[in-house]
Amino acid sequence: MTSITNDYLLPKQTQAVQKSDSLGKDDFLKLLLIQLQNQDPSNPVDDREFIAQMATFSSLEQMTNMNKTLEGFVQSQANQTLLKYSELIGKEITFEVADSDKLTGEQETAKVASVKYNKEGFLQIGLEDGTWIFDTQIVGVAKAGVEATPEKEPSE
Repeated sequence: MTSITNDYLLPKQTQAVQKSDSLGKDDFLKLLLIQLQNQDPSNPVDDREFIAQMATFSSLEQMTNMNKTLEGFVQSQANQTLLKYSELIGKEITFEVADSDKLTGEQETAKVASVKYNKEGFLQIGLEDGTWIFDTQIVGVAKAGVEATPEKEPSE
């Protein structure tokens, strides 16, 4: 008796499907084309309904394009912020000390060595001693060798 083993079977072909909770413009266009192909010839889609669907498609495409433009703008702003903070390199700053992600109210002074964005996308300032602080901790900036204390409120 001859038996067939799995060696002779064709491999199963799987198609990678990206799971998404929302429809994109390509999905919308495919649905619209399928609807037109499968409509009842004796009762075609109403012109007004078709125009409304095309207007929806056009709006979706414009929103997608605007989103891409805004993403580019946000990225360029992030680059500008990084350049702005790079001017601190070599200067002494006064910063609030943080303990377990909470500011303690205590202030220290140190020289800035570098600036970067961390993995979460937050701007961080590298100090010469190897400490990293967030830009929100800075309370004063001075040239190297000059005391970097924040200005005091004028007394009345």
